Amino acid sequence: MHFFCIYGIIFVPLHPKNEVNRAFLAKKMRKISLVVSFLFACCCLFAQTHTRVCNEQIRSLRVARDVLVLGEEESLHISFDEMSHDVHFYTYTVTMLHSDLLSNEYLEGFTTRDITDYEHSLNTSRIYTHYWFNFPNEDMRLTKSGQYLLSVYEDGNPDNVVAEVEFCVVEPLVKIDARTRNNTDIELSGRFQQVDIDVNTAALNIRDPHEVRLVVTQNNRTDNAVQLTYPTFVEPSRLRYINTKDLIFEGGNEYHHFDAFSCFYAGYGIDRVFYEMGDYHASLFPNEITQGQYIHEFDSDGRFVINAERTSNPDTEAEYMWVHWSLPVEKPWFDGALYIGGDLFNNELGLRNRMQYDADAKCYWLTALVKQGGYDYQYWFVPKQPEANAKANANAQKTTTTQRVDGSYWQTENEYAVYVFWRPFGARYDRLVGVQIIH
Repeated sequence: MHFFCIYGIIFVPLHPKNEVNRAFLAKKMRKISLVVSFLFACCCLFAQTHTRVCNEQIRSLRVARDVLVLGEEESLHISFDEMSHDVHFYTYTVTMLHSDLLSNEYLEGFTTRDITDYEHSLNTSRIYTHYWFNFPNEDMRLTKSGQYLLSVYEDGNPDNVVAEVEFCVVEPLVKIDARTRNNTDIELSGRFQQVDIDVNTAALNIRDPHEVRLVVTQNNRTDNAVQLTYPTFVEPSRLRYINTKDLIFEGGNEYHHFDAFSCFYAGYGIDRVFYEMGDYHASLFPNEITQGQYIHEFDSDGRFVINAERTSNPDTEAEYMWVHWSLPVEKPWFDGALYIGGDLFNNELGLRNRMQYDADAKCYWLTALVKQGGYDYQYWFVPKQPEANAKANANAQKTTTTQRVDGSYWQTENEYAVYVFWRPFGARYDRLVGVQIIH
């Protein structure tokens, strides 16, 4: 048997009909999972940003950094692919959220800028064009801290938005002490984690605690993000958010992972790779419904990284592959819907990541077009709301849970981000005065 080695990791060629090879590969993959996960985690150091794709032709929207520090020379590197070799005319603009300011009060320079850097894909089965730009830049700079929305639109029409990126600019005026514990207000060492937060406000002139707003996210998700408008305790120069049931999160489980770095060899988490009807395909090993105790594995909390073998520039030389997920289940669940969650699908709940049930194969399945690289994912179950509640809460966030498939454990290593916004009395926008990331 011949082996293939990349970055010091050994992979085995896999023929779809060779069960010996398949079993051998599965054994090897289990042994090297620690190494693969470590390398993948090291490649994904930035990801506290929210992205949204508004056009099916746009793929692989990425942001290298999202929390900018006011007054410092740093920028976001934003990139995406458009699935053709046609040159499109894209423009971007930036809007301040939670603000009554005019654009010239928070933006210095131009209010829009064209995206002029692009490159066609090279020697790929499915063609695409890679676009990229940096923000802020010499033509557009921000002068206020806060939360922003960067919108990319086509043909000079602001109503024709193809992609959006939410990011933050912070002026670090407060100190944040945040920590998680397994002894929650609803159970001890069970399925949940509770976050306690102390905010040192000595540098602020706060007249009323209602001036401060906290946002807490888990693994960059928006479906279970929490917003707090009042602390549990108010002390001189300190706001305390402790023993707050709103800050109890499902621990969940470590993310699943697959590495589609090759079009010829099955990487970690992949059963087989094949070429069919002009496209590459990667069938993942079927996952199982978790039963039993928590098992620690390294993951990257839902992130992904673009990576492809035998390429000098994966941004333009990586292939797009059809990735196939499957989850054996004896009968479909009629009390809700099942989704694949993670940065791969912008942490959203939509048709493109909602799984379907195959009654003949007795499994849930999903197929999606994905660029070569390493990806984390989870199974998110959304219980069906009673019709009366659904009408009353039409705009409410959907409640997701990992317990139906992956289970939930207090030991799970999650990444929490705490954002502290401050709007003093009479101010016209929310200043972001502190950000803290904890693991």
